Amino acid sequence: MKAVIQRVSQASVTIIGKKVASINDGLVVLLGIVNEDVSEDISWLSNKIVNMRIFPDAEGVMNKSLLDINGDVIIVSQFTLHANTKKGNRPSYIKAAKPDVAIPLYESFIKQMELDLGKSIQTGEFGADMQVALINDGPVTIIIDTKNKD
Repeated sequence: MKAVIQRVSQASVTIIGKKVASINDGLVVLLGIVNEDVSEDISWLSNKIVNMRIFPDAEGVMNKSLLDINGDVIIVSQFTLHANTKKGNRPSYIKAAKPDVAIPLYESFIKQMELDLGKSIQTGEFGADMQVALINDGPVTIIIDTKNKD
């Protein structure tokens, strides 16, 4: 699994003109899934995201986690995170898991994040054409790949 997390002061997801998710302080998590991903990747990534100290403390130092600030989350499926751009100018998405593999893992990741965060989170819609609007606070953007956890 690969995640791009962005610290935001506000964010939303719109599908066909309808806003389906909206948060203030927290994270937007773009999540890409490959066939090799397993449940251990889900728990490791969720734990890493909710505990990562990327929010400012009273002195402005990134020393607080999503849990510490009681922040909100929007998770958006993003198969393009696994684009292969090595050859030519048209990215290949062959590494991205097909829906029959990706959807159950995506849904399990959402449930794990809710357990780890202790509250419900918001999402986009798997496979939909979504417009994601956000104000990246900092800016802080971090890429996490479960294949690099060792």
